Amino acid sequence: MSFTRRTLLAATAALPFASSAHAATQVSIRIDPSRHLRAIPSNYMGLGYEASSVAMGILSADNRPYVQLVRNLGRDGVIRIGGNVSDFALYDANGTPKWEPKDTVITLANIRALRGFLDATGWKLIWGLNLGGDRLDNAVEEASAVASVMGDKLMALEFGNEPDLFTRSGHRTGNYDYQAWARDYRRYKSAVRAALPRVPLAGPDIAFRTEWLESFARDEGGDIAMLTSHHYIMGQDNPATTIDFMLAEEKKFQPALARFQAAAEAAHVPWRMCETQSFSGGGKAGVSDTFASALWALDYLFMLAGYGCSGVNMETGVNHLGWVSKYTPIVGAPPGPYAPAPEYYGLLAFAQAAKGEQIAATANTGGINLTAYATRQGHDTVVTVINKDMSHDASVDISGIAAKQASVTRLAGPSLAATSGASLGGTAIAADGTWPSPKSDTVRIAGGKAFADVPAGSAALIRLHD
Repeated sequence: MSFTRRTLLAATAALPFASSAHAATQVSIRIDPSRHLRAIPSNYMGLGYEASSVAMGILSADNRPYVQLVRNLGRDGVIRIGGNVSDFALYDANGTPKWEPKDTVITLANIRALRGFLDATGWKLIWGLNLGGDRLDNAVEEASAVASVMGDKLMALEFGNEPDLFTRSGHRTGNYDYQAWARDYRRYKSAVRAALPRVPLAGPDIAFRTEWLESFARDEGGDIAMLTSHHYIMGQDNPATTIDFMLAEEKKFQPALARFQAAAEAAHVPWRMCETQSFSGGGKAGVSDTFASALWALDYLFMLAGYGCSGVNMETGVNHLGWVSKYTPIVGAPPGPYAPAPEYYGLLAFAQAAKGEQIAATANTGGINLTAYATRQGHDTVVTVINKDMSHDASVDISGIAAKQASVTRLAGPSLAATSGASLGGTAIAADGTWPSPKSDTVRIAGGKAFADVPAGSAALIRLHD
C-alpha cells in the first residue's frame, strides 16, 4: 500500500462515523475540575531496550529519524536499558561490541554514543547491571563508566533483570527467594557504592512477585530513587492472545497495582513500570502490531497513572531473542530504516493529552467498551475518550465544563486489525520522524456541554479551552 493510500485511509477513518454501519451509543462524561487526582510527571513517558541495543548503536545522536521519533513523545522522558540480555552482558571499555542475546559486549564508545542520544532527545536514563552472571568486578567497572559519562542524566542503576525469575532463567539454582536476592543486592550495592558513594539505585525490577517489591520497599525504601516493576498481559503463545482480550479491562492485575501504590506511598518513593508491553515473548503477530495496540497503550498509560505510577517504559525494538518484537512502538534494526508501528500513535496521543494534572472524570458508557480520562493544564482541559468497542460508535456529551471553545484531535486507523495506516490528527509520521501538521476539528458547545462523535475502534482528544 502506498503512503498516499495509507494517508487517505487514515484520513477517512478519522471522520466521525465515516463509512460506518455501526449503531451509535449515547455516552455521557462528566468532569470535575475541582477534584485534582494527581500530577502526571513530565518524564512519565519512557521506552525500554535490551542491553544489546546499546551495543548495536541504535541509540545514537547520528540516528536522526530515531531521535525525532523519541522527541515527538516528549522532551523529558526516560530510556531504560536492561532486559534479559543485561544479565548476560559484559562491559569491555576498549573492546569490540557484540550483540548476541547471550553474548553482548558493551564498550565505552557505546555508552558515549548513548549519552549523545540522551542529549539530542533531552531524556534521562535507568541502567541495569548484570547480576545474573554475578561478575561483580565487571559490574562495578560498568557502573563507574555509566555514571561518569551520564552525569545528571543517570536516574538510577538496577541490579539484575526480573530476579524473581532467576531460577527459571538459569541464573540461580535452589530456593532463590527474596532473602537470597536481597543478599545479592546488598553485596552489589556495597561494592558499587564504594566506588560511587552517591549513585542513585532502584529495584527490585520484578516480573510478577508483588511481595518482593513490598519487602524491598520496607528494607531499602530509605536508600533508593524508585521502586521498579515489569508487566505483560500474558505470554504470546497463549491462545487467548487476541485483540478482544488485549482491549478488555485488565481486572486481574489491578490488585497488584494497588499494592505497588501502597508500598511506594509507605516508603515515600515513586514507583515506575520500567518494562512493559502487551504480550511477552516478543508479542503476538496480528495483535500486538495492530492499530488495536494504539488504543490499548493509550488506555494502559492512563490506567497506570491512576495507580500512582510515576512513569512507564514501553519495551521497544530488538528483543531478548534477537529479533524486532511485534509489540515495538518503533520498528527497525541497524542499519534501519526506522518507522513508527501502530502502537506508537497511542504513545503520541498520550504525550499530547496527558499534561498537567489528572482530574476526575466519570463516564456513563451505555455498556460499550469505552474509557475516558481528563487532564488539566492552565486554561486547557483535555478529555481523552478511547472507544475500544469493535461494533458501537459513541455519541459523546461532556458536562461539568466552563469552556468557551473546544476542538478534537482523532486517533484513527483503517480497522482495529490494521498493521498500517494509523494517524493522529489526520496525519501520519513522515520518513524523517516528524509529525507534520496535525489537524483538529471544531467541537460543538451548547447548554454547558461539549458534543463529539467517537467511532468504534478509535480515540478522541477533546480539548476544552476556558
